[in-house]
Amino acid sequence: MGDKQPNEKLTSWFTRSGWSKGELARQVNRRARQIGAHHVSTDTSRVRRWLDGEQPREPIPKIMSELFSERFGSVVSVEDLGLRAATPVSTVGGGVDLPWSGEQTVQLISEYSRSDLMLNRRGFLGTSLALTAGAALIEPMQRWLTPGPSGAPTPILSAVNGSEPFTGRLSEPELQLLEQTTVMFRQWDAQNGGGLRRKAVVGQLHEVTDLLQESYPELTTKRLFRLTAELAHLAGWMSYDVGMHPSAQKYYVLALHAAKEAGDRPFGALILTDMARQMIHLNRGEDALELIHLAQYGSRDTATPRQQALLYAMEARSYATIGEINRCARAARLAEDTFSDCRPGDGDPDWLKFFSEAELNAENAHSYRDLAYTSSRSPLYASMAAPVMERAVDLFRQDGDHIRSYAFNLVGMASVHLLQNEPEQAAVMCEQAVDIATKVRSERLNTRVRKTSEAASRQFQDVPGVARLRERVVQDIPEFVASV
Repeated sequence: MGDKQPNEKLTSWFTRSGWSKGELARQVNRRARQIGAHHVSTDTSRVRRWLDGEQPREPIPKIMSELFSERFGSVVSVEDLGLRAATPVSTVGGGVDLPWSGEQTVQLISEYSRSDLMLNRRGFLGTSLALTAGAALIEPMQRWLTPGPSGAPTPILSAVNGSEPFTGRLSEPELQLLEQTTVMFRQWDAQNGGGLRRKAVVGQLHEVTDLLQESYPELTTKRLFRLTAELAHLAGWMSYDVGMHPSAQKYYVLALHAAKEAGDRPFGALILTDMARQMIHLNRGEDALELIHLAQYGSRDTATPRQQALLYAMEARSYATIGEINRCARAARLAEDTFSDCRPGDGDPDWLKFFSEAELNAENAHSYRDLAYTSSRSPLYASMAAPVMERAVDLFRQDGDHIRSYAFNLVGMASVHLLQNEPEQAAVMCEQAVDIATKVRSERLNTRVRKTSEAASRQFQDVPGVARLRERVVQDIPEFVASV
């Protein structure tokens, strides 16, 4: 113990966070209770010993990684904090580098969804995994494009070509009902946020993987894999929406595996698009760009104009995150030009219909807004963002079906007003978002509201509207709870 050195990495992150030792201790204790680790009891003297070089026991390193990641809006690993990482706790295979085979995909999704339903009652699952980023994420995802194994069919597809008798208990009307239920889940998510129906989606996903244990004709098997991919993707999206980032990533990866088994390149591209969106949220623009380019390459022969426009818009978002001004502007223009080619008869699937004119304006407006953050020419890009963001807000207001998206763009408009030194207007917009945030269950929205309110308070604390906004946020936006 005598040669123990101060933990300079942890000290640096701690200092930048603005937390006191007591506040960090309280947050660690609160998160520990949420995941069922009731034995954890931290105080200021313990935090001081960590800063002095003492290594805390699990699950504290993982908890601190999550807390600092949320604080800074990007991945802060256990190693970044100068702490020792324990062996990951997972009974269903850690990480994202998983076998690309139908039988193993079904097994992994079944086991992971079952674990989610059982363990997450104590909030454990979302913190028992670690986010994967960089090459460790991108390289396994590139295998999405490789051809499947040739030769004899795998057991999960053994009914193809009549190699084994048909044993499936699923009728065509039942399969159609499952597909309709997935559409309904998407609608609920858009209206109410990811927290309200996440467990129901995970339960439905687990039931569908049970059906895939049986033998069906080839087309039915592919439809079941496509349904599995859509449900796993939706479980990932809802997990992301409520702040469970490692679980979200795991579901996305599993969804991509299922999409490959279904032979559905366009839906695989959508999954990669939302994985990129998560990386943008975590301020990992380079990873987001790699994922988007992989999605573009993989769907180059199959994407409709609407999906191509979505991919261009998210490419622009990725470039904006890393400050690539010219490439961002080019991708945003391509998104607009390609979207103008959309026609009602393009045959877009239900899962793509969310990408409307409102969404196009929202994505491009956020790209311009983000350029204002990353560029020295902030006033120019704020002025570019303002009319596009205003158009998105108006379209979402008229739409009425995508309540959460409307709220996100109200917050986006508030952030643009702050960039233009218009604090009262910013407070009005953000308060409208608070009204919606109290009615939906979206930690992602709550986090965006809190950050915008904090930014307004730092810059314009003496403005009455800003003070009123801050009071409302403290009173009405609940603390994050991981067990959803």
